[in-house]
Amino acid sequence: MDKQNCGVKFQVTGRSSETAARLGVLTTPHAVVETPVFMPVGTQATVKAVSQEELRDLGFDIILGNTYHLYLRPGHELTKRAGGLHGFMNWDRALLTDSGGFQVFSLRDLRHVGDDGVIFKSYIDGSEHSFTPERVMEIQGALGSDIAMAFDECPPHPSTYEQTREATQRTHDWAERCKASVTPGQALFGIVQGGSYRDLREWSAEVISSLDLPGNAIGGVSVGEPKPVMHDVVGWTAQLLPDEKPRYLMGVGTPLDIIDFVIQGIDMFDCVLPTRLGRNGSLYTTYGRMNIKNARYAEDFSALDPECDCWACRNYSRAYVRHLYKSDEILAARLATYHNLYFYQRVIRGVRAAISSDSLAAYRRDFLSKFSADGDA
Repeated sequence: MDKQNCGVKFQVTGRSSETAARLGVLTTPHAVVETPVFMPVGTQATVKAVSQEELRDLGFDIILGNTYHLYLRPGHELTKRAGGLHGFMNWDRALLTDSGGFQVFSLRDLRHVGDDGVIFKSYIDGSEHSFTPERVMEIQGALGSDIAMAFDECPPHPSTYEQTREATQRTHDWAERCKASVTPGQALFGIVQGGSYRDLREWSAEVISSLDLPGNAIGGVSVGEPKPVMHDVVGWTAQLLPDEKPRYLMGVGTPLDIIDFVIQGIDMFDCVLPTRLGRNGSLYTTYGRMNIKNARYAEDFSALDPECDCWACRNYSRAYVRHLYKSDEILAARLATYHNLYFYQRVIRGVRAAISSDSLAAYRRDFLSKFSADGDA
């Protein structure tokens, strides 16, 4: 694959003098994306509870889809006939598709892993399917995403050294096979594995970097390990990845995680937290997470977040949104999800502005002076 002809380019446009943080521009066939960037997760061709029009309103230029789920339903061939994932879901900006490697990890009771690939049973109807690196590239090619992720094996935490080394070797072998079979015009990002073992992470970063792909990701974190271990792993790995390529931390994280990992040099993030928590009545606010279902909000007619200017906060009170949840009304999930995504955008924009003004450490201090990671706002 000629990375120059894949339609995706990355340029570092600014740096923090006090940290490893940087500003960048990721150019794709469907959008020019400023980094650092947070990408909402649209597993099944939808970011749950919000429309594509609302995502555009929120200013998101790139979102995720998932190869495993879209292969099972509605099927990649149907999606291709609809104009690819962009046409099928009416999304005119950039798309990244995960390879299904995480489902190899999370649905381990339904699959068997071998050197050639994975045989798994559908969680929908129990039917048996095979994913090889070549098959995964074929499916992502049919989906037509701007960025396709290499097929990888994510070892669970904890795993023995030997189990982790075996999964990491398999990830390397699969990455080479993915590179050989990626659809022309699609950018392939490699994934670094290695669990919580420093030497395996260093080895994996070296091997994946040597493939000279358009971008590189750190996988296998936030899979049950303690948070200090996750920070160590990202710290070991990020600076080993090529400076001129985008660095993507998969499946992470909280707003504070994002700030801290930008400081370590990460450019791209995705996480289900803002949407999943929103559907379950948990809202991110300037002062921390708020469980809107708590009785204390039953007569609280103030805004969801007094310092937020999203339309949900401008127009609806805590008491009203709590009532919606207690009444099982769909609008509750829509309002909370929209607000949470808006909050993440505020954080990312704040981070970019702080890098630009070389004041990222001060931004983090100011953020934490109000935000409580544990308390109910």
